[in-house]
Amino acid sequence: MYNVKGNIRKVQASLPDDVRLVAVSKFHPNEYVMAAYEEGQRVFGESHEQEIKQKYATLPHDIEWHFIGHLQTNKVKYIAPYISMIEAVDSMKLLKEINKQAEKNSRVIKVLIELHIAEEEAKYGFTLDACRQMLEEGEWREMKNVQICGLMMMASFVKDESQVENEMMQAANFFDEVKTKYFADDETFCERSWGMSSDYHIALKCRSTMVRIGTTIFGPRVY
Repeated sequence: MYNVKGNIRKVQASLPDDVRLVAVSKFHPNEYVMAAYEEGQRVFGESHEQEIKQKYATLPHDIEWHFIGHLQTNKVKYIAPYISMIEAVDSMKLLKEINKQAEKNSRVIKVLIELHIAEEEAKYGFTLDACRQMLEEGEWREMKNVQICGLMMMASFVKDESQVENEMMQAANFFDEVKTKYFADDETFCERSWGMSSDYHIALKCRSTMVRIGTTIFGPRVY
């Protein structure tokens, strides 16, 4: 087996106390998840409804499952009974559906609003102006079964570290703006989720509170 235990210990040791690790376990087998679990890891990231369903059913139930990929609205109902956090809310339509399915399951589901800052068309998320407009319109305030806990973004996948840092700092500064204007009295709005295997060392300089790391821990994906 890939040296999951050694790898996750190194990653855990490299993170400040105020930064949480989401171990991205998608496309990796249960035994890899359990190896990380045995090292104290409890938060895992998945992005496919069928795979996360199987893992939820067969792995310890104190695991916090984060849905980290693009989520189609018609898939929300399948994960709503147990998902801990949906990290990539990229539309008001999706936020409404999460609220609806959470209510059906008598739950409040934590979410992060995804920002589209990277200069890549393939990325999902709200532009900064679209996010401002969505928050200003205020429909989210009526949604009692979702809890907006912060923002997430993916930086451009480029070698230019200054570009990556610039994009992450845009997100960090925007977090401050949104926190002050809309969530000043909400202690749960505190998460800044950016940083992956290739750039989490930069994210730590850009006030990230949550990094999503897969390859560095689990190695190449097992399809």
